[in-house]
Amino acid sequence: MHSDDYALILAFFALVLLPAPWLGRFYYKVMEGQRTWLSPLLGPLERGCYRIAGVDAHSEQSWQRYTCALLAFNLAGFVLLFAVLLLQGNLPLNPQHLPGQEWSLAFNTAVSFVTNTNWQAYSGETSLSYLSQMVGLTVQNFVSAATGLSVLVALCRGISRRSTSTLGNFWVDMTRATLYGLLPLCVVLALVLVWQGVPQTFSDYVQATTLQGVDQVIPLGPAASQIAIKQLGTNGGGFFGVNSAHPFENPTALSNLFELASIILIPVALVFTFGHYVKDLRQSRAIIACMLALFLIGGGTSLWAESQPNPALNAATVEQTAPLEGKESRFGTTASVLWSVTTTAASNGSVNAMHDSLNPLSGLVAMVNMMLGEVIFGGVGAGLYGMLLNVLIAVFLAGLMIGRTPEYLGKKLQAREVQWLVATLLVMPLGVLVLGAVAASLPGPAGAVSNPGAHGFSQLLYAYTSASANNGSAFAGFGANTTFHNLMLGLGMLIGRFGYILPVLALAGSLALKRRAASGLDSFPTHGPLFVALLTVTILLVGGLTFLPTLALGPIAEHLSLGF
Repeated sequence: MHSDDYALILAFFALVLLPAPWLGRFYYKVMEGQRTWLSPLLGPLERGCYRIAGVDAHSEQSWQRYTCALLAFNLAGFVLLFAVLLLQGNLPLNPQHLPGQEWSLAFNTAVSFVTNTNWQAYSGETSLSYLSQMVGLTVQNFVSAATGLSVLVALCRGISRRSTSTLGNFWVDMTRATLYGLLPLCVVLALVLVWQGVPQTFSDYVQATTLQGVDQVIPLGPAASQIAIKQLGTNGGGFFGVNSAHPFENPTALSNLFELASIILIPVALVFTFGHYVKDLRQSRAIIACMLALFLIGGGTSLWAESQPNPALNAATVEQTAPLEGKESRFGTTASVLWSVTTTAASNGSVNAMHDSLNPLSGLVAMVNMMLGEVIFGGVGAGLYGMLLNVLIAVFLAGLMIGRTPEYLGKKLQAREVQWLVATLLVMPLGVLVLGAVAASLPGPAGAVSNPGAHGFSQLLYAYTSASANNGSAFAGFGANTTFHNLMLGLGMLIGRFGYILPVLALAGSLALKRRAASGLDSFPTHGPLFVALLTVTILLVGGLTFLPTLALGPIAEHLSLGF
């Protein structure tokens, strides 16, 4: 590593960690309807939305009504996007006259963007019109992220409130999350990207002739606006097929840095939002410490692995050097590795290099980041409520060890809450192990892998892990665009999204009904180093017991076969 690499890492953490406390307090004030510096500008628009939709902003909902509103909204979004993709050929803003998507691919794409996964079994510039990209995908990028933020806020209220049956109003939370939480930041980032050279235009594709005299089509489009929300909303779906490895999506080192930092900016800020809800920022610092520890473990492992020469490639050379195959040559190996770790830790799914070319240990880190279930930083809202589920599991285990009823911030965890926690532990195994096993055991679907042996199995395992974790990244070379995989991966995305959301809202409703007892001398503190260590071990232990045998057949076996 050179000095530029260390500067990139320091700049990345500075851009994320320095504004996070301020942004976290801002989100708390926004979601609780308090006045902010944006209220004079966006307040009239917010109230206008309520009037048009007939929403009473002062009326709150029980967790059941909150859940029904969320499901209805997401179902309507799926139907609209599915229709747009199917009928694309007959809709405007289609200068290339692209036809509608095949039905199973349209189903997969619609589910993907509604669930904040952004898995793409197609190449955007050759498959989607400008209307599909804007009205379809970009809109869902906003509202899927806002859905995750709304669920988190409902859980925060359930933990912090006392003896209440309501968690807020989904329609109000969704509106505030979109207007105040996502839109202003996206406008700023989009302008920065346009400044750096990302296109934002409705012009037709450009016909050009290369220096070799070959005709080439240069795709354009309203890319900057979608790229801004794909990063800030932890969506990840690219406007162009190769995502942020495309020079129009990520033209410069500065755009690379800002896009990279924006992936986890909001997830980190929301940890501080939680601290404001429970009136104890020590809880936020403990959770941030655990997230950073897991991130640094994975990042350090990947950086070390990618700095090692490949024995198969360098056996006959005198000077042993780390391979650059699949890396982003404009920015270097460190930038590629930092992006791969960040995007899989944050359920973002965007890439600036090809994960299929990663060292087996780096591929292992990317898969483990996702298998842990969006807990390191995760998606907007989804990352923190996933982490809070693990916090409650750790508290339960601590209660068993010390022989007293487990409680978190004065709320006792009893049989009902533990049942919901256990339900969430089944989500990732069902999506990854069960659906993945079905795909691997059938000769037709298994033919989607392009490599034999352990690496081929890693391609399939990565795909079903990415879908179930609502991540959306993939090992290049996996032929996902078949009817079977479109439907099965779509099912995995639905399980990975709503398999967490429904128990989380039920858990929030159950906790909200409880009285909040004062902490005593015998209470287990959840803000010190001991709890951070317990939480970290709990996450790794649950993930290891669930997925280690499967990982041994893929990236671990591949690493050992290379002779490192």
